Amino acid sequence: MPIQSPSSASPNRRHFLGSALAGITGTPLLLSNATASTTPINSGLNEPTRNLPITDDVDVIVCGSGPAGIGAAITAARSGAKVRLFEVHGCLGGVWTAGLLSYVLDAKNTGLNQEIVNELTARSGFKANTKSAYFYDPEEMKLLLEEMCVAAGVKIQLFSRVVAAYKDDNKRLSTIVTESKSGRQAWKARVFIDTTGDGDLGHLAGCEWELGENQACPCQPMTMMAMVTVPNPEALQPFASHYGSPSWRKEPVENLRAEMARFGHNPTYGTPSLFHVRDGLFNLMINHEYAVRADDADAITAATLRARAEIHTITRGLRKLGGPWDGLLLVATAEQIGVRDGRRIKGRYFMTKEDLIEGRQQDDGVVTVTFNVDIHAVTKKDNETKPYHNAGVKTKPYHIPLRALIAKDVDGLMMAGRCISGDFISHASYRVTGNAVAMGEAAGVTSAIAAQSKRQPHEVDWSESKGQLAKIAQA
Repeated sequence: MPIQSPSSASPNRRHFLGSALAGITGTPLLLSNATASTTPINSGLNEPTRNLPITDDVDVIVCGSGPAGIGAAITAARSGAKVRLFEVHGCLGGVWTAGLLSYVLDAKNTGLNQEIVNELTARSGFKANTKSAYFYDPEEMKLLLEEMCVAAGVKIQLFSRVVAAYKDDNKRLSTIVTESKSGRQAWKARVFIDTTGDGDLGHLAGCEWELGENQACPCQPMTMMAMVTVPNPEALQPFASHYGSPSWRKEPVENLRAEMARFGHNPTYGTPSLFHVRDGLFNLMINHEYAVRADDADAITAATLRARAEIHTITRGLRKLGGPWDGLLLVATAEQIGVRDGRRIKGRYFMTKEDLIEGRQQDDGVVTVTFNVDIHAVTKKDNETKPYHNAGVKTKPYHIPLRALIAKDVDGLMMAGRCISGDFISHASYRVTGNAVAMGEAAGVTSAIAAQSKRQPHEVDWSESKGQLAKIAQA
């Protein structure tokens, strides 16, 4: 049955959407007032409504194909669910690929994390660092993730952004709308998973959320990554924080800063880093963009332009120095600027720094996080003296419970990755991508079980999900 939808989405920058709006049955969960007129009224425009046919009706819809989305989609499909995966970029992988991250932290040697490592190793696209961290070739990762999703039976649609969400009479999320070259399309599912990173789906569905440290949003900075090559990679060892070493080294950072000073550049990131990926390929992390909200397109655009310009300035400057930098070539800047801080959707459990300090273990713990609190300086001034810090929080290995992955305000909605339910401090620990994969697996298997048994995610016990994950591992 078709649904009525406005022709485009209206933005809402408030931290909290009123529950009254979200509860209006059959009304799109957007701050948009559509009429039959397209005539500009004062400074606004009232758009006409339209009837959208349902393009597909599936068990599980996953919005966002980053590390969490990949984990969710593949695991749900392997559990027998009919799965749709939507991605705004032209490749799967999110920050891994479009973001050129090239470095996975807190990766567990189990489940999908280990499977990805094994496959990358076979393709020579993997370089071990420590037991829980590794480097990878982004191009190899792109192809691998596509092949894994196709093999699992996931239906992929790239270049598509979720722009609206609808609930049924029971306040269960039932339908979303995407926009792409195909226009506006409506999609139904029994369960939805928000793996957009910025909590876009949860926001559109009317969920309560937080962003940054408080309502003023002192957010962690954004970073644009880049890939460079040199004909003589060994010559860059003195400047590479990781080069055949199991741990990060500080001295190369100072060496790299000194090289930039030779051509008069002070990088926006106080700890500029060069990582050896493979052969003559290096990953470059030298940029920070401060005070940029993840829900402000103008600010993100400006940050992207500044970041790319700085990367070009630095690579040109290094190349002109000659010596070890002879033949330095900037291969690519990231299509997607790296966002550390986005919306965090309120769930049935809210992670806090106390979980980290006490090392809390949960009966429904879906992943054990071992990564420390990693807060990058929120201002350029802070960056000069303390580029990153742990806010004085010493962590112990702790669990993320399944409840933190289940939305509290809307039924039929789960989250995975950095948009799960937690405060600013805890988020600074669990946000790294190795944990995101494991969270995605938990959300994927739980959503599949819920959809196939006609239950809601919160009605599925973690023991049931864990049992299904074990079956997948043995298959």
